[in-house]
Amino acid sequence: MANVKNHSLLTDYDITLFRSGKHYRIYEKLGSHIIQVDGEWGTQFAVWAPSAREVSVIGDFNNWDRNSHPLSARWDGSGIWEGFIPGVGKGKLYKYHILSQDGRHLSKGDPFALFWEIPPNTASVVWEFDYDWKDKHWMKNRKNTQGLDKPYSVYEVHIGSWRKKLGGLESLSYREMAEEMVTYVKEMGFTHVEFMPVMEHPYFPSWGYQITGYFAPSSRFGLPEDFMYLMDAFHQAGIGVILDWVPSHFPADAHGLADFDGTHLYDHSDPKLGFHPDWKSCIFNYGRFEVRSFLISNALFWLDKFHADGLRVDAVASMLYLDYSREEGQWIPNKYGGNENLEAISFLKEFNETVYKEYPDVTTIAEESTAWTGVSRPTYTGGLGFGQKWMMGWMHDTLGYFKNDPVHRSYHHNSIAFSLVYAFTENFMLPLSHDEVVHGKGSLMDRMPGDEWQRFANLRALYTYMFTHPGTQLLFMGGEFGQTSEWNFEKGLAWDLLQYGYHKGVQNLIKDLNKLYRNTPALYEKQFEGEGFEWIDISDYKNSVLSYIRKGNAEDEVILVICNLTPIPRNGYDLGIPFSGSWKEVLNSDDHSYGGTGNHKNEIIQVQAEELHGRKQKISLNLPPLAVVVLRGNNKIKS
Repeated sequence: MANVKNHSLLTDYDITLFRSGKHYRIYEKLGSHIIQVDGEWGTQFAVWAPSAREVSVIGDFNNWDRNSHPLSARWDGSGIWEGFIPGVGKGKLYKYHILSQDGRHLSKGDPFALFWEIPPNTASVVWEFDYDWKDKHWMKNRKNTQGLDKPYSVYEVHIGSWRKKLGGLESLSYREMAEEMVTYVKEMGFTHVEFMPVMEHPYFPSWGYQITGYFAPSSRFGLPEDFMYLMDAFHQAGIGVILDWVPSHFPADAHGLADFDGTHLYDHSDPKLGFHPDWKSCIFNYGRFEVRSFLISNALFWLDKFHADGLRVDAVASMLYLDYSREEGQWIPNKYGGNENLEAISFLKEFNETVYKEYPDVTTIAEESTAWTGVSRPTYTGGLGFGQKWMMGWMHDTLGYFKNDPVHRSYHHNSIAFSLVYAFTENFMLPLSHDEVVHGKGSLMDRMPGDEWQRFANLRALYTYMFTHPGTQLLFMGGEFGQTSEWNFEKGLAWDLLQYGYHKGVQNLIKDLNKLYRNTPALYEKQFEGEGFEWIDISDYKNSVLSYIRKGNAEDEVILVICNLTPIPRNGYDLGIPFSGSWKEVLNSDDHSYGGTGNHKNEIIQVQAEELHGRKQKISLNLPPLAVVVLRGNNKIKS
């Protein structure tokens, strides 16, 4: 094998963009790339390590000898080391050996590697993608299915624990998921699946949130092309895929980004800025332009190479606040004396602007748990530019309300209704995510009071209320059939529960709720607009009954929702209605097919010319116990 040849894929313009934080596809130039130079095939290596004294490529092709293949530092002061090694091809293992200024010998994986060894091994793998996509129809028509006035019913999945094989000892592969998971999600009627981080991570119990391989799907479940096959299969089934993305922090593993060239290259040297006290991890330095190029390039990489339909950005609150999870004296104020991380704010705005410019038919979603203003508002109005934001307040208030014994719910009526005070200040997604079923919180079923029947009835009412509340929805795997145990990443879901009627009933309800949501414009066309919602009666706290209307674009596109959140049936319940005509029941969470009583159905309901609730007509209907009834109107506005 010949020695390293002096060769570069980088132009002066690439360097200028990279150093100014504006190179949004730097993954095409840095990392390892199989190319031909002077008639010889081999691999071009390039790595950013500005403080290194020496950099060489070590691997299984040179017995991991740091003296065998040294790279050359570019003359332009960019801090990039590069070189072409003939004969090194696809599948070869490698790392960068870095000699730091203080004399330490560091062995680092490639920040831009497309593939890694299966953990706990930590070498990068020379790779090039070889996959023929079959999702042209989906990609061409995605703009018609991804708008804010379109349905988003999201099934959140942890790939490693959705379903196990070999007696629970092994996770499904990407290819096996393409057969089993795609069929299941399609059958359940979800519009999207959201994967908790698939990027390579050394520590499986981190659920993927401690990433070392930002440009590689985890090798635990197959090749990168196998993950492409899974993405492709979802698209061919008409299902969008959202990926969790973690630009907030990275782990301190010796082979990762931390201490990369012997300095705090990707993070801050001061732990008050660069160390995350909750996760014991490193915080990206958003003020360093090369780091911004790295992160925004990474976001576009998953949209480009893996056809992702959206990115859910993890832990945005931790990025926005310098004092996040810190006591006084443990953080450094910004230049104005405030606790806002101005560099992170600037980064998030640029990230969103770039994503929507390059891929206007995708969405970005913020997991942001504070009252920060304008998270999902355009940057030109001062917002952060996200497409949607998780509605954490709704989640806390709603789960807290349902935890109450129904006999006490009349005293907590405000908490179940409070979300509508601010529901249209952001483009909200209602999340019942993995975070609600871990760390001793138990399952969602554990929040539900009462005997077995009441617990399931409460859960069905919760889900129906969720699907008819303004906003989009997200449900973590297992919730769709009422899993009774807390999520354990080491085990698959308790699929055997579906042999029992109550669990099968919850699953049937979720199928029908997804169908109702997708097929009812009143539930999604104005899901982020106040004009799409109207209270009928918010004041019946004594009976713990809520009633409201959802509206679509067309004048006659209207549904009526009535929530009876106690176990007392209420027959002949009157509501004032702003419409003439008639109403038909389209969903009742107490239906027998869902595990309910099936005894309190409403056939065609005629409007009566009698004033009530400030309206000139009313209807009278039957409210089943611990249930939500949805009616579709065949009517015209009357006032």
